[in-house]
Amino acid sequence: MRPDDANVAGNVHGGTILKMIEEAGAIISTRHCNSQNGECCVAALAQVERTDFLSPMCIGEVAHVGAEITYTSKHSVEVQVHVMSENILTGTKKLTNKATLWYVPLSLKNVDKVLEVPPVVYSRQGQEEEGRKRYEAQKLERMETTWRNGDIVQPVLNPEPNTVSYSQSSLIHLVGPSDCTLHGFVHGGVTMKLMDEVAGIVAARHCKTNIVTASVDAINFYDKIRKGCVITISGRVTFTSNKSMEIEVLVDSDPVVDNSQKRYRAASAFFTYVSLSQEGKSLPVPQLVPETEDEKKRFEEGKGRYLQMKAKRQGQAEPQP
Repeated sequence: MRPDDANVAGNVHGGTILKMIEEAGAIISTRHCNSQNGECCVAALAQVERTDFLSPMCIGEVAHVGAEITYTSKHSVEVQVHVMSENILTGTKKLTNKATLWYVPLSLKNVDKVLEVPPVVYSRQGQEEEGRKRYEAQKLERMETTWRNGDIVQPVLNPEPNTVSYSQSSLIHLVGPSDCTLHGFVHGGVTMKLMDEVAGIVAARHCKTNIVTASVDAINFYDKIRKGCVITISGRVTFTSNKSMEIEVLVDSDPVVDNSQKRYRAASAFFTYVSLSQEGKSLPVPQLVPETEDEKKRFEEGKGRYLQMKAKRQGQAEPQP
């Protein structure tokens, strides 16, 4: 990892790691979907179920990204990715990131056509059933998020500190050839990196300190973003605990060169950030002050997600009998 990969705190930018994770997932799923004779295809990112940032990666370390296909349904592939950092001076390695991603194979002849996925050979009994349960759970979660696709982030004049409006931020980006696959639509990793940048700006504005990505929860991709579109990435704080903040990020695509298509919601996600001192120690997060009924509703929803994830982590930490 090089200096141009660094964030303000001096570690590798979370968006850079997300992009590497997505590239690894795209490669292995595209290989698998073309492993049998049939129509050639490319695997497109449909959802990032969850990404955990377990430990910071430092500039000068070597990143090892490993990907494994853990389940296939008729039209989708589950990929689990692990990222290790290696200090090449000492040889020390540590796990920095874990992620679960879902891809769908799109025909090269018609990128709007979803093809069938070749079945995967499972290494142990019960693995397929476990994967099927994860598939049904993420499918249900994805359906539950689509009702929010009408939400937009509106600017507010002279907002008060610690309110949603005070830290909300947007970035406008023209999609160029370097952002896209050979088939003319945006790499999922490019979108994820832009989303992380906006979420980081929101977090820094809210805390006014150094911030780092702690996790990314449920990035849903609803539609492809094509070359030449103008995308607006908007972020806002939805919930704060004592030591973390949840930030919702929305991606809208405007096909300015195609009058036949209207602006549409392309992706959405929830990022969790923590506040750090100059020495890298955790700091308390200023508590969010929701003002409108919608903001209060989003705060309670965020609190529910926070408590659910906290209970899940505590359950995993308990020793097994």
